[in-house]
Amino acid sequence: MSTDRFVVTYRIDAATEAEAHARALDLALEQTVEIPGDIVPAGHIADEIVGRIDSVRAAESAFLVDVSFSDETFNDDFAQFLNVLFGNSSLKAGLRIESLIPSKGLLALCGGPKFGLAGLRRQCGVAKGPLLLSAIKPMGLTTAELADLTYRLALGGMDLVKDDHGLTNQRYAPFKERITACVAAVEKANRETGGNTKFVANITAPQDLLRARADFALQAGAGGVMIAPALTGYDVVRSLAADPAFNLPILSHPSFGGANVIGAGMGFSHAFYFGELQRLLGVDAVIYPNFGGRFGFTEGECRAIVAGCAKPYAGLAAIPPCPGGGMTMERVPAMRGVYGDDVVYLMGGSLLRQKEDLPGACRALARAVGRA
Repeated sequence: MSTDRFVVTYRIDAATEAEAHARALDLALEQTVEIPGDIVPAGHIADEIVGRIDSVRAAESAFLVDVSFSDETFNDDFAQFLNVLFGNSSLKAGLRIESLIPSKGLLALCGGPKFGLAGLRRQCGVAKGPLLLSAIKPMGLTTAELADLTYRLALGGMDLVKDDHGLTNQRYAPFKERITACVAAVEKANRETGGNTKFVANITAPQDLLRARADFALQAGAGGVMIAPALTGYDVVRSLAADPAFNLPILSHPSFGGANVIGAGMGFSHAFYFGELQRLLGVDAVIYPNFGGRFGFTEGECRAIVAGCAKPYAGLAAIPPCPGGGMTMERVPAMRGVYGDDVVYLMGGSLLRQKEDLPGACRALARAVGRA
């Protein structure tokens, strides 16, 4: 149940509980008043504004500390919320955010996913079983070549075909030209197969261009958009998702976000960064590196992401994990054991390698994940 304070669970490296409490007090001051505790004004500032240490408990080789912060510290400013969440303290070693319990004010600011897993299923017409996603690439292909790839992936029955995250507005495949052509390619394939493939446009761009690209994708008939929040800024994504005039699913791409999660004992837990935070931003599906691929995420970290995407969370819609980054047909059985049905499988290069019969490769993937 939400309150007027949000609660952050930090993992704090410390040898003793007393040391952990001291570090937590330092964090509570740093994230709010940013002055020594002995000169904090008594009364409202000391009682309400300063972060409050709610609990300290031992964890493996560290301590988990719950610190709560008043909604007054950020009001209706999401960037300031992030500042209070982990601003200056993110620069200190041995501190990591594990999870967050949202407050009333934070939930009022963050509408959460408009679609989530259930909405994506409705969009794609897939009531049960995994959803299938592929990407068109590489950079350097012309608009016509990318549209041809889109067409053949749609012929094969992929539920979603997306821009690669490196496709923006390059001269060989300008944004508007590419989106128009790829949407037309999907529509042509759908007419021929009776399918329901959706094209997802990459709208990652400078802030002054992103909204125009979002609106163009919507008007052009795209079935969704993709944004890399670590490149564009988190509040840019939250603002778009919260806008009632924009009604397309948003896929989150992890580009530039790795340093947030891969530092030992620092940054964010995988469950928070790829699960809880994305749901607060209003993201409808989150792309991240699969275990056993080329990026080194472990199976345990991927299971934690699944939990962060799916668990009951302040009434915000569950979102599907989209594991990618080296997925192959051979890895499908192992992935099925971890992800089950509530997942979007992202396969790019492994499918594109089978260019002689790309539609056939897509159908083989569908059979492999139990989607005959």
